[in-house]
Amino acid sequence: MTDGKSELDLEIVRVLDAPRAKVWQAWSDPACLKQWWCPKPWVTEVKAFDFRPGGAFHTYMTAPEGPSGGESDNPGLFLEIRPMERIVCTSMLVEGWRPAAPWIAITSIFLMEDAGAGTRFTARCLHLDKAGRDRHAGMGFFEGWGIMIDQLEAAARAL
Repeated sequence: MTDGKSELDLEIVRVLDAPRAKVWQAWSDPACLKQWWCPKPWVTEVKAFDFRPGGAFHTYMTAPEGPSGGESDNPGLFLEIRPMERIVCTSMLVEGWRPAAPWIAITSIFLMEDAGAGTRFTARCLHLDKAGRDRHAGMGFFEGWGIMIDQLEAAARAL
């Protein structure tokens, strides 16, 4: 498995003001994950969280009514989990290794490394093609995932 970046990837790297153990805890506990997984005022429901390679990972996000109202149903699968280091999930497979036809085809890699008293956190999305990458970027990847990472940092600090 390579970690080589591609032109098809979107990535955010940040140093969070929280120790890696707390960032890991905020990510690996579905009750905590639902607090930070999508930019507020959107709300996340965690429909499946079988935190192991091959386990189901399904979030359902809803926005309040109004001009930005909507929903985002995101079934997927955990591919790799290295405690305290790496989480890989995809929208292209669901539980039982069944192929999926997602609204956006991505594999997400989340990396955590010590950075002094904090955590160097990397969120990388691998896309099927340039059109998918550009669509994801145009939907506000950097702003939305940046807010999500701010919320992750706050959740980790509160633990």
